[in-house]
Amino acid sequence: MSPIKVLLVEDSPIALTILQKILATSSEITVVGTASNGIEALDLIPKLEPNVICTDLQMAKMDGLEFTKQVMAKYPKPILIISNSVQQSDTENIFELLQAGAVDVFPKPVGGQATEYEQVKQTLLNKIKILSGVSVFTKPLKDQRHSSRTNNPGLIEATVQITSSAKISSRVQLITIGASTGGPQALAKLLKPLPSDFPVPIICTQHISEGFLSGLVSWLGRECKLAVKIAERGEIPIPGTVYFAPEKHHLEIDTQGKFIYLDHPPVDGHRPSVTVTFKAVARHYSRGAVGILLTGMGKDGAEGTKAIADVGGLTIVQDESTCVVFGMPKEAIALGAAQHILPLSEITPFLLKKIF
Repeated sequence: MSPIKVLLVEDSPIALTILQKILATSSEITVVGTASNGIEALDLIPKLEPNVICTDLQMAKMDGLEFTKQVMAKYPKPILIISNSVQQSDTENIFELLQAGAVDVFPKPVGGQATEYEQVKQTLLNKIKILSGVSVFTKPLKDQRHSSRTNNPGLIEATVQITSSAKISSRVQLITIGASTGGPQALAKLLKPLPSDFPVPIICTQHISEGFLSGLVSWLGRECKLAVKIAERGEIPIPGTVYFAPEKHHLEIDTQGKFIYLDHPPVDGHRPSVTVTFKAVARHYSRGAVGILLTGMGKDGAEGTKAIADVGGLTIVQDESTCVVFGMPKEAIALGAAQHILPLSEITPFLLKKIF
């Protein structure tokens, strides 16, 4: 098997040397080129054809954000941002980069010492290996400049006209969504067109690095018309609000319809688990539940999607052509749990037709 070809874009000679040494410890990875800024890197991509690009954010001439936009428009490749500017407090940077097309971020060790890099070496190597297997898509620059709109501008205009006075299907009472790798971008695309008075609650379970959930919630809150928050213990989900499962806990619903947190072991490798929340929704809402499983690695959510289908609820999974990683949806399809397999851009219009 050929090694994963990596292009490193880094303006700090010290950081570049440390990264090269770390990647050299893996026989599965080879650094095929280096550049000190985005302009140099853009020239190298068609010549080197890397499988993965690792880039800093703060660089002269062309920074990591503009570089990401240019790469995704001209030579779409999986991009990992390795930077001091993607710590937990850098919400704006992180999700702006993900929206531009970066697949993941990796915060540089705060001290920048080789010993600190050594402590996170395996995490970095694993991220690169994961990225080498993901699918990415061209993002024309004109679409990125108007990222607040969907690929179908008319969709937003049409859905904004929907108000709470519209007749809602008596069947749909709650929507629950699960996602992993590529999920933040997918969630933004799915949720943006929905009006502020959307008539059912939405519960999301997103696999995300610890410490980054509040940033995701804040970013989506700015991107969407709906209220977005982390679900609170004892809260009853209400229409017009998107709730996220908390970090380090499974999110369930008790017999009274209130949120509860569980400290049970991870399910399918995750806590919170998509399947745990989906099964809770299936038990409480039965035929009134809609389960949507988006892009992600592994199988979390597959059993939960089946649970919703088994009680007569509606299930939708994202299709392979638009997934960054077609793991979770593929597992749900294999179980026969997917009633509808749709491209990401078609999920929201389909959902609106089912509800209104």
